[in-house]
Amino acid sequence: MRVDHSMELLYADQFSVDYYDDGFAMITIADDNRYLVVPEGEAVPNGIPDGVTVVRRPLNNIYLVATSAMDLFCSLDAVDRITLSGTDASGWYIREARQAIESGTMSYAGKYNAPDYELILSKSCDLAVESTMIYHSPEVKAQLETLGIPVLVERSSYESHPLGRMEWLKLYAVLLGREELAGELFNRQMSALNAVMGQEPTGKTVAFFYVSSNGYVNVRKPGDYVAKMIELAGGTYAPRNPAEPENALSTMNMQMEAFYAAAKDADYIIYNSTIDGELKSLDALLAKSSLLADFKAVKEGRVWCTEKNLFQESMGLGTMILDIHRMLTEEDPDPSEMTYIYPLR
Repeated sequence: MRVDHSMELLYADQFSVDYYDDGFAMITIADDNRYLVVPEGEAVPNGIPDGVTVVRRPLNNIYLVATSAMDLFCSLDAVDRITLSGTDASGWYIREARQAIESGTMSYAGKYNAPDYELILSKSCDLAVESTMIYHSPEVKAQLETLGIPVLVERSSYESHPLGRMEWLKLYAVLLGREELAGELFNRQMSALNAVMGQEPTGKTVAFFYVSSNGYVNVRKPGDYVAKMIELAGGTYAPRNPAEPENALSTMNMQMEAFYAAAKDADYIIYNSTIDGELKSLDALLAKSSLLADFKAVKEGRVWCTEKNLFQESMGLGTMILDIHRMLTEEDPDPSEMTYIYPLR
């Protein structure tokens, strides 16, 4: 087979796609996993190199374990292709996924380390989409492959640019044969963002954190994609240079006193509700530590909280950037115009 052209990617650096004659496509994911996507009605070519996983279209019974991918399938109008989920109805904030499980068109098939093999086989599963958590249970990946089910391990969470995470839409479009739709959706997001991303920085600083049950403050490292979203929106992430532990995690814990010293002068606070739930009031935040009352953003009434669905809705990252920009540039933003953050009063 001969490479005809490669997919154009603007931000994603964790995958690439090469197109061959007759509609074949080779997806390469950054950890050197390769997947040959075979069009419907075409035979698998001879001489495929060792280590290449064959994925045959059409895909009608996907086992989706990587939660961040659901919103991308949803955007491509392909939730019906996912008949098996690694998250039960109660764990989904995406309405279409929850409704599919409740109506029976999608079945809960166990989480990444304990799949229901019998159910998965009975549904004629044609692809498992896993997150890198599967590498903690290599025997599960091996068993799925032994059963003849190709396993695609997605790495969108390794994209340092938020729009790179969103661009994984194009990878799933290759699996579904919906590249044109993916291009339109991505370009529409970019059109909405271009005006904001071209503006001068506001000079305003933004702290983004949550307080853990044992009293530590969990913050994003400055290179993380949330810090990048704040910068794209025109803000500056705080704290700028925390003493980072040497590990691959994108977050780190700080003592409250150290966080206070590093971030008390931040112009805005965004509280990350993903772990301990959405806060209903400013008092609920201040109950987590008396030191928070002395933060500049608290005194000036510039405290916001994320909606709990933010991190499942991968296509919402562009909208989150617009939300942060509105927070930074409007004197008293209308909460009804916000999608993923709301003010704490």
